[in-house]
Amino acid sequence: MSLRVAVAAPFVQHGTDRLQENAVVVALSLDRDWFSPDQAKRLIDVATREGLVTREDGELVAAFDPAAVTIPEEFVPDEDLLRERSAFERVLDALVAEGVEKQEAVGAINALQGELGLTIEAAAVVYARREGIDVDDLVPVARSALIEER
Repeated sequence: MSLRVAVAAPFVQHGTDRLQENAVVVALSLDRDWFSPDQAKRLIDVATREGLVTREDGELVAAFDPAAVTIPEEFVPDEDLLRERSAFERVLDALVAEGVEKQEAVGAINALQGELGLTIEAAAVVYARREGIDVDDLVPVARSALIEER
């Protein structure tokens, strides 16, 4: 499941979009028993780099509406969330979160990549934009992948 769901959980639990970092660590590690405290801190770092949260005045602020995120009762995040994800993976996650079937998206992105001669990252961004999904934060990453490949 997605990074967004794991990040949203502490905010939903506390009914806010701002929390002290230690409250997020406690919610993820002790309350939910999803991660160790060190892993919870790592998750916060990944979420910050991916633009899901920002640090303001010693607090973490959700850059999305946590209340709009559904957290399934049986949800348990995978430790893969703790690693840095590629732009392709991030776009794919955004597409799936918006209800696009994962296999359909991957197939369409691969076709677009071949048709337009783009990197997988750039093709994913083009596909997401065609689907009306905002991935503007990933455009610079996709652009730099294009430049590196040439």
